[in-house]
Amino acid sequence: MPATSQPPHTDEEIQNAWVDEAPRLDGTVHLAEYDPRWPALFEGEAERIRAALGERVLLLEHVGSTSVPGLAAKPIIDILLEVPDSDDEPAYLPALEAAGYQLVIREPAWERHRAFSGSDPRVNLHVHSPGNGQTERYLLFRDRLRAHPEELATYLAKKRELAAKTWRYIQNYADAKSEVIDEIVARARAAQYDEFSQAYADHAAKSVTNALYDRPAIVELAGDVAGRRVLDAGCAAGHLSALLAARGADVLGLDVSQGLISLARKEFGSVAEFEVADLAQPLSLEDSSVDVVTASLVLHYLADFGPALREFHRVLRPGGLLVFSVHHPGEDWHWFDRENYFETELLDDEFPLGSYRQRVQFYRRPLSETFGAVRDAGFAVDRLVEPQPVAEADEADPRVAQVLRTKPRFLYFRCVAGEK
Repeated sequence: MPATSQPPHTDEEIQNAWVDEAPRLDGTVHLAEYDPRWPALFEGEAERIRAALGERVLLLEHVGSTSVPGLAAKPIIDILLEVPDSDDEPAYLPALEAAGYQLVIREPAWERHRAFSGSDPRVNLHVHSPGNGQTERYLLFRDRLRAHPEELATYLAKKRELAAKTWRYIQNYADAKSEVIDEIVARARAAQYDEFSQAYADHAAKSVTNALYDRPAIVELAGDVAGRRVLDAGCAAGHLSALLAARGADVLGLDVSQGLISLARKEFGSVAEFEVADLAQPLSLEDSSVDVVTASLVLHYLADFGPALREFHRVLRPGGLLVFSVHHPGEDWHWFDRENYFETELLDDEFPLGSYRQRVQFYRRPLSETFGAVRDAGFAVDRLVEPQPVAEADEADPRVAQVLRTKPRFLYFRCVAGEK
């Protein structure tokens, strides 16, 4: 099973995923030095798969460590295959078996995933349907390692450290790599935002959802910020920061995207400070140095927002406010047609930016998990709000305004920082 940001698998989950009994490792993991023959081995397997499936092959990519020049790896070629419907096994399984592949893992409840093995050369073939949450992750991670030697070095060091440990199943080793993979994928996604930062800034400036719904709700919950030090976490192009500054706040805006921070400085640098920072990492701010933290529509992009919430608590003065908005859990569960509301999972979405749509990913969570994370970080929830758009929204775009007035969209929290 591929390494993901899912929680570590239990022994029972591993056994249940395997068609036959899951093989035990009970040892360390052998990593071979990079072999320049690996890409050619993939091409040979790709020809075999295309010959077997023809037009049923929608996407076929070399992924995993053997796809990254210079990276040590288990000497197994990882291949990502998309077919029209991976749940429809009769449409592709017999052809793959005839081509020499054996079905070893079946996980219909997780991204409709199947895995096949090949023996000459050794292959792990991962099969998904279009729209799954893993294809972008695989490709972002691979391409990030290919283009950034420092990321490759970071990942390789973690692989060698973990490979030297003893594991019951190879999946346990894969699960242990998830944290460093998540961090690298997050940086890759931030770089993507740099590519469309101007389009995003233009959208956020005039979008009814942003300008006439989200930002007014955040400002109202933040209350009187005159003379207060405000940290605007995930500030994007700085529009919320500017509103808070106009109300007399001393504002520092943080965002992981250099492109967005550059635009924020250009447009609003005269009224607020802006710095590049990753909210998944510790903040370079002193303890108890901030009166208010705002985080508008950003926390759902973090696989685990517990560390970010704890950092917010650290930098806030006792009694300080945290005001944040996230996707409404009821909307995500319903809109994306998910089976288990109580599951935390990575979802694919498309963000409308003018004439095109940018693919993005975010995490949906049940409401109880968000409450738990807030409490565990040291906050008490003072207000929970499902706001209405301001009156101007009806004139700006009646259709969008009607949706916002009748369907759950975002959820807003005002939280008070407890004693340290």
